[in-house]
Amino acid sequence: MRVVHYLNQFFGGIGGEEHADTEPQVHDEPVGPGRLLGQVLGEDAQVVRTIVCGDNYATENMEALTALVLEQTKDAQADIFVAGPCFEAGRYGVAAAGLCVAVSSELDIPVVTGMAQENPGVDLHRQTLYIVDSGKAASAMREVLTKMSNMAHKLASGQDMGSPAEEGYIARGILKDTFVEQTAAQRLVAMLDAKVKGEEFESELPAPSFPEIPAPAPVADMSKARVAIITDGGLVPKGNPDNISAWAATNWGSYDISGKDGLQGDDYEVSHRGYDTRYVEQDPDRLVPVDVLRELEESNVIGELHSQFISTSGLVNPIANSRRLGREIAAQLKESEVDAVILTST
Repeated sequence: MRVVHYLNQFFGGIGGEEHADTEPQVHDEPVGPGRLLGQVLGEDAQVVRTIVCGDNYATENMEALTALVLEQTKDAQADIFVAGPCFEAGRYGVAAAGLCVAVSSELDIPVVTGMAQENPGVDLHRQTLYIVDSGKAASAMREVLTKMSNMAHKLASGQDMGSPAEEGYIARGILKDTFVEQTAAQRLVAMLDAKVKGEEFESELPAPSFPEIPAPAPVADMSKARVAIITDGGLVPKGNPDNISAWAATNWGSYDISGKDGLQGDDYEVSHRGYDTRYVEQDPDRLVPVDVLRELEESNVIGELHSQFISTSGLVNPIANSRRLGREIAAQLKESEVDAVILTST
């Protein structure tokens, strides 16, 4: 079994975030975790090619990267394509899952990847792919690669895949018919009885749960507050300097508005595919109301308008990825001593 392996710049041994713009590198041998992957795959399998790419490059050049991966995988006469594992690395997970979908679709060979439940790649492609649950800790690399190896062998040999609990992959949200001894009504009553008694039970259709977010304390005096504008409507300067994706964005940008009484349409564009952007492109203040906030600043309703506005695209963005973006943005605003935020959407 010939295997092609995809890694990001960190696991490919190039370096951390400072090397995230690294262009794809192709090696005709296993690299980094690929050496361990080769061991757990066994004697009947071999990692014949490794493709290493920086996370930023992958995010900003997904079309070109996909074309290269398809070409290299086909040229290597691969029987299976493996990406990761990615653990919690969001950009890595999105790229790895996207490449797996492309390889499976275009080359019709089995694909396997692994990542944590919270990785945005899971929300984007869980129904299409078998994604091994890697957990959060890279220290579990051998265990995760072993699960991925077992799945690779099963897929390559055409065996039926068992349940998520049996095989160790993340639930795909797909219900399958099966024969059971109890009817649905009997199982429901048994679960209800267990719940009333405080006993453990497992729902057959688990509902998503979201943590409660406590409301922050109100601003004591808005006339002394520094106020910032954030939008998920995708407004960016002409040329989209941060290459923010129009959907499932994995990054955000901060743009200077110091000294501006309003925003001019000729200076901006919109990277978002979820609404009619013409009206914002005509007058960006409709989405990022710098003009009105300047008036409030001059009349001392607010103390000061922050010198930057922050933007990303919120279209089809997985919750886990949105949380990460929010944490990053909040950290910068706290560092800038911002007291309040106005969040505009579409």
